[in-house]
Amino acid sequence: MKFGMRKPSLKKSLRARTTGKAKRKVKKAIVPGYGKKGMGWLKNPKRAAKNKIYKKTTFSFWSFFR
Repeated sequence: MKFGMRKPSLKKSLRARTTGKAKRKVKKAIVPGYGKKGMGWLKNPKRAAKNKIYKKTTFSFWSFFR
């Protein structure tokens, strides 16, 4: 498991910012439970647990500027 600062990725950051509102709306209409809190635990509990630990043990480079 990683501890400390995550390696900044400009490509992934830009991709996350440009994923459109329309795309999320379509997914929400088609996929039941998409975007609802806690659905990751139902779908894949092992991955959800790992992600929770990762989020608590790492921090972003950009958090220095907030």
